[in-house]
Amino acid sequence: MSKPLIIVESPTKAKTITRFTAGAFNVEASMGHVRDLPKSKMGVDTEHNFEPHYLVPVKAKPIIAELKKLAKNASEIILATDEDREGEAISWHLAAALGLKMDNPKQPVKRIAFHEITKTAIEHALKNPRSIDMNLVDAQQARRILDRLVGYELSPFLWRKIRFGLSAGRVQSVAVRLVVEREREIQAFKQEEYWSVEADLSKLNDDKKFRAKLHEIEGKKLGKMDVNNEADAKKIVLDLTGAEYQIKDIQTKEVNRNPAGPFTTSTLQQEAARKLGFSAKQTMMLAQRLYEGVELGAEGHTGLITYMRTDSLNLAESALAGIHKEILSIFGKEYALEKPKTYANKSKGAQEAHEAIRPTDVSKKPEDVKAFLDRNQFKLYDLIWKRTIACQMAPAVLEQTAVDITAKDKYLFRANGQIVKFDGFIRAYTEGTDEKAEDEIEGSLPELSKDEKLKLHELLPLQHFTEPPPRYTDATLIKALEAHGIGRPSTYAPTLTTIQDRGYVEKIEKKYHPSEEGILVNDLLVEHFPETVDINFTSHIEEELDDIAEGKIKWQEVCKEFYGPFKKHLDEKMESVEKQTEISTTPCAHCGQMMIIKFGRNGKFLACPDPESKITQPMPEEQAKIDELAAKTKDEKCPICGGEMDVKRGRFGFFLGCKKYPECKGISKIWNKTGFKCPNCKTGDVVERKSRGRGKTFFACNRFPDCNFIMNAKPENQQQLDEALIHWKENPPKPRKVYKKKE
Repeated sequence: MSKPLIIVESPTKAKTITRFTAGAFNVEASMGHVRDLPKSKMGVDTEHNFEPHYLVPVKAKPIIAELKKLAKNASEIILATDEDREGEAISWHLAAALGLKMDNPKQPVKRIAFHEITKTAIEHALKNPRSIDMNLVDAQQARRILDRLVGYELSPFLWRKIRFGLSAGRVQSVAVRLVVEREREIQAFKQEEYWSVEADLSKLNDDKKFRAKLHEIEGKKLGKMDVNNEADAKKIVLDLTGAEYQIKDIQTKEVNRNPAGPFTTSTLQQEAARKLGFSAKQTMMLAQRLYEGVELGAEGHTGLITYMRTDSLNLAESALAGIHKEILSIFGKEYALEKPKTYANKSKGAQEAHEAIRPTDVSKKPEDVKAFLDRNQFKLYDLIWKRTIACQMAPAVLEQTAVDITAKDKYLFRANGQIVKFDGFIRAYTEGTDEKAEDEIEGSLPELSKDEKLKLHELLPLQHFTEPPPRYTDATLIKALEAHGIGRPSTYAPTLTTIQDRGYVEKIEKKYHPSEEGILVNDLLVEHFPETVDINFTSHIEEELDDIAEGKIKWQEVCKEFYGPFKKHLDEKMESVEKQTEISTTPCAHCGQMMIIKFGRNGKFLACPDPESKITQPMPEEQAKIDELAAKTKDEKCPICGGEMDVKRGRFGFFLGCKKYPECKGISKIWNKTGFKCPNCKTGDVVERKSRGRGKTFFACNRFPDCNFIMNAKPENQQQLDEALIHWKENPPKPRKVYKKKE
């Protein structure tokens, strides 16, 4: 007897659902995108109401053929892709690619959606099927088509005006603009000096010190910049010589500190970046695995978290009941709330009908599943579990104290202190911050009383400098995109990945820096297409996509509103804007004219101005670096043929390549050697390396994986190496992963 066929996007998801349906259904994975716009051309008929021309990608054809065979013998077809717009569109594409008819009475086609992959959620979804929501499909179609129009129309403009291979994107170009504008703010920033006068004080009979800061002079409150030079600060210190310090006033107040709400996609990515050092892409990959399910021993394949692409702060009633029960069990009655706490979402277009990210079963504590998760999966699950629990716990109660201290009647110092009277949610979890507030209250004060005299230990004139705005991190850039209404939960991580892959920005110590090419592309687009890369305009488009999803407007109207003015403006600029060229001060050996500066995939280079000539050379500063590295590596030999090597530059920096290329394709890294041979294999060199995750420096044999000797500190002498070898043998490190080069 034929069974119903359930189609999902991934094998992991299929495996979890198979377990919960107990063999009553055939469950197959479709690999997600089974139809898309062609890569070789635009694929959108702008003359006929923006009709898209979808194709089945080559890699999807075998899967479609297999699904068609299975569908022939199925009693009904159930499309169970993710519940967001993209998932809805995948179901629609699947139906089209498989030739399914939604109104076929002989073989019904149903759409089900669920927020978590649990037995209860699957059974509920199967009992409540629906048809495909074409409003959601149209919203996703509109996004895909708008992005295609911008990318395929604007990218050729960049090819002609800067270099071939560049790309523009509706959202990615705005993200680059944010990074470039922040860099300009930093460059334009003028540092200013200011001083504070601070006193280390204690009770007369106790040497336990606390610090007070000069707050007023003769009744006038000091502004941040009022003392702006060393002379004025030292003058105050001199005037305070021999002063007596006495408490004038003590003010104490209780404040409640409330927990942060449960995770949305944006806040999960931000907090994982702050606390765990994960990139947005890494966070979403790990969350996807936790959502689709992991093997939990005898329990089988189980989904651990709810759907991770959401901007809702809502929690299901069943989840709230489970959270309350766990809080009572773990922390006690005083930490639990009488009624559940709800959170309001301030994000534009937030889908309140959905649910926040939470564990599917909060009774599964992190330590209960740790043995079944890898290190990073555990860290993320632990973060989600703690945040979910904390959001329904009682507020923390803090006692804040401000002590005013007089000296010589005209000077008033202030000391601030804070103690936790009741830890509340802090016992489970505290939200991270991007920047520490300058006036953040820390620590506690001794028990003090009004009119009490104090002992001065030291009076300190301290120099400070104003600081420029910080560069964006993953957390703060996602926060900025969300605040401006740019992108939606599914787009943050891909956007950040794209702008790095395109070479428009680079992350240095986890902070975004624009590349020269990124600045050039941004400036060209801002000058000639200000409306396309305008932050408010991009936000407006997102709002219109939301309106399409809600059935308020047709997707073709949004495309028409955008494309007409955009295309007219593009045609004008394509003719009027000159190619971006910069003349160097280096004469060309071929024609004697000054060489021009061009951009290639690996950055700037010099080229002969004669269009018929193919003579190029590195930039002077790059040539100097090449000469330096060539001298440093002159004795290196090709690992394949044993011949001499040349210093070359690729996408990821300098490397050594065989001089006989292309006959011999031997390459090797340029190591930062310590000058010591490996004490383990006696053949390799001990070199400086950096970890792939957090960029932590360590020292290891350059013959890895043949020799896996490793040490944390840079060796200064042979004795340190010998000691490191003994420690390494007694405490062997976990095997390091070998990353194979992609073909």
